[in-house]
Amino acid sequence: MKRATGIDALLVIVPALNEEGAIGDVVRQIHQHVPGVPVLVIDDCSEDGTIALARAAGADVLPLAHHLGLGGCVQAGYKLAYDLGFEYVIRVDGDGQHDARDIPAILERLKSSGCEMVIGSRFVEENGSATGMVRGLGIRFFRMVLRPILGKPVRDPTSGFVGVNRRALEVFARSFPLEYPEIEALVVLQRRRFRFEEVPVKMHPRMTGRSTITARRSLYYIAHVLLGVFVNILKYDGRPRPGSGG
Repeated sequence: MKRATGIDALLVIVPALNEEGAIGDVVRQIHQHVPGVPVLVIDDCSEDGTIALARAAGADVLPLAHHLGLGGCVQAGYKLAYDLGFEYVIRVDGDGQHDARDIPAILERLKSSGCEMVIGSRFVEENGSATGMVRGLGIRFFRMVLRPILGKPVRDPTSGFVGVNRRALEVFARSFPLEYPEIEALVVLQRRRFRFEEVPVKMHPRMTGRSTITARRSLYYIAHVLLGVFVNILKYDGRPRPGSGG
């Protein structure tokens, strides 16, 4: 993959695991709505045709040697983007839920606001996006938990449709939550006194497959994320402590 060129260089990253049913369309739609912007698919050891179909659609592919999970996958993309000099990175999920027509709005808000993160939210405006009952309850719960921590409301804390600038990219390239990262990442930003904003986006049902957040796993999800949130609150400030060797 080539180094970034220009002060406004944008990279779109797409974490993917066994998304052969959707990945080609996802990449093509990104190219259609943000022409000329490079697309990097980070493949988390797929066992199907995800890599071949992503390349055929025109994406660069970073195949991981070991399965890292979503957070590790996203961090690998952030680290490569930072090393190659990109100023902005927007993450789009590989299952087709995110509408590539919203990418320019996320990029424009990153530039105009100067904030470190912009979240594509299905709840900023009434836009017809729907979510399942379990996920909806989880979103409302984490809104309540995060409000006093962040000092402002966040309407869609589990959204993976996220843009970051280079300041956030530098932090996330070094350290990023490995499992269910969206909520913990907001706390990491808050510890750095970084800012986030939300913009309205449209989200679609998955093209293929099913979400890993099932009713059975929802309690584990909540407990795991809460633990990660409070661990991040108690951290020094994301920097190595003197003498820690970190």
